[in-house]
Amino acid sequence: MSERRDRLPLLAPEQLEAGQRDLHEAIAGGPRANGPFSVTDDQGRLLGPFNALLYAPDVGASVQRLGAALRFGGTLEPRVRELVICTVAAHWNSEYEWYAHSRVARTVGVSEAELASVRDGDVPAGLSGAEVAALGLATALLRDRVVGDDVYEPVVEHHGRSGLVEICTVVGYYQLLAGVLAAADIGAPAVEDREGS
Repeated sequence: MSERRDRLPLLAPEQLEAGQRDLHEAIAGGPRANGPFSVTDDQGRLLGPFNALLYAPDVGASVQRLGAALRFGGTLEPRVRELVICTVAAHWNSEYEWYAHSRVARTVGVSEAELASVRDGDVPAGLSGAEVAALGLATALLRDRVVGDDVYEPVVEHHGRSGLVEICTVVGYYQLLAGVLAAADIGAPAVEDREGS
């Protein structure tokens, strides 16, 4: 892989316009700020897809709200959500999303062996029926782009129709971020705690 270029320079808080400042504060001052990965650097600049969203603050604000709703207001069990997100990150080979969400996944009980399996494109052994159903749906959306009854029915059985919609939205949202990261050529930040990523 070639060296990352980060095509969208990091924007310093003092150079932001009003809409950008509001978006910066919503991200840097919101619930993401206390998580297991950094959303800002030591100069207060947003990292990863969050910096990219500042370049289109009106759209970025809506994207940020959706992401916050999925991570902090959704109904999926945290392990299910993070396994699905890591499945998207692995499928897209998205360094930043893997860096961020492998860390979140560890905090909700996803093991190193489970993460390694997801990273290899497999469904880890020993998952609950609800987790297997969710990963089956994520895989169908990512690889096949068709959801057969054999995938749909277990998801509705374990998560209901609302859970089905939420899983689909998680997959779509993290594909959106992975696309922005790919277009901007943004990798994982160079930090000391990158073990296992």
